[in-house]
Amino acid sequence: MSDAQGDSLVSDVRFASGGGPSGAPDVSDASRKDPPILVSACLAGLATTHSGVAKPNRKVMELVRQGRAILVCPEQLGGLPTPRPAAEIVGEASGASVLDGEGRVVNTSGEDVTANYLRGAREALKAARLAGSKVAILKARSPSCGKDRIHDGTFSDVLRDGSGVTAELLRREGLEILSEDDLEGRDL
Repeated sequence: MSDAQGDSLVSDVRFASGGGPSGAPDVSDASRKDPPILVSACLAGLATTHSGVAKPNRKVMELVRQGRAILVCPEQLGGLPTPRPAAEIVGEASGASVLDGEGRVVNTSGEDVTANYLRGAREALKAARLAGSKVAILKARSPSCGKDRIHDGTFSDVLRDGSGVTAELLRREGLEILSEDDLEGRDL
């Protein structure tokens, strides 16, 4: 099945906002459970980071154990292997400018992997739509999943303001975006 065919299967599924249609069966508010939370797979303990390691987070792993999480790795969903060369959004760009066709994601080998990051973001969005997710917990500082702060594109561990490609796409689609840094003291 092509990406376009898969896209068409979920094109009418939108996020629930109050009482609107969500693509899920109609159930009363009393019996409705919270929709699953979209989470970065590395935070759930899977070895999906660029270096092939996990970044487990206790609260995210508990969501998985409770069956309340949908795991995604946008880089893998975009066709990149694990492990893979580290990548950063270069120049003054951010996830927003990458989505708008004005920014690029490049890896340490100099390869432009923007198309992979865009595809992975779209696939993560499909998963969120299918599950009816309203919240995403994504890996901080990642060029895909980073929320509010990302690496500056120089591969020197310097951070700057900006969000990753997937985080920005999900935010544009109405999801609340959190990182593992936001979870301390928060009930999920």
